[in-house]
Amino acid sequence: MVFSNGCFDILHLGHIDYLEQASQLGDKLVIGLNSDDSVKALKGPNRPVNSEKARARILAALGFVDGITIFSEETPKELIELLIPNVLVKGADYKIENIVGGKTVLENGGEVKTIDLVEGYSTTNIIENLKS
Repeated sequence: MVFSNGCFDILHLGHIDYLEQASQLGDKLVIGLNSDDSVKALKGPNRPVNSEKARARILAALGFVDGITIFSEETPKELIELLIPNVLVKGADYKIENIVGGKTVLENGGEVKTIDLVEGYSTTNIIENLKS
C-alpha cells in the first residue's frame, strides 16, 4: 500500500501527475485527505474552496486512487501509525527526514519517497491568478 496525504483543494495537473506517479509505487494508493477544519487551520480562513466531501468525491473518481480517508488532525501522523503503509510519499518539496510518519514507516520496513512536482501548478497560484 502506498499512502500520501494533502488538501487537494482545487485539483490540478500537479496533483494528477503526483498522485499517478505515487500509485505506480505499489498495488494500492490510499490518500489521507485533510478535513475542512484542518485545511482552514493550515491555509487560512478562506480555504478550502471545495468541501471535504467534494474533494473526496473528485479524488475517488481517479482510476488510480484506491481509497480515501479524511483526517482532522494537524498532521496524518496518527493515521500513518494506524495504516503502516509500505510506501509513504510526499512531494519533492519535502525532505525525507522531515516527512510526518516517515520514521514509523521506516521502522516497520517500509519506504519513504518523494516525487518531483510539476512546476507552476499549485492551488494557491490558481487562486491568486483568479483574483487578478
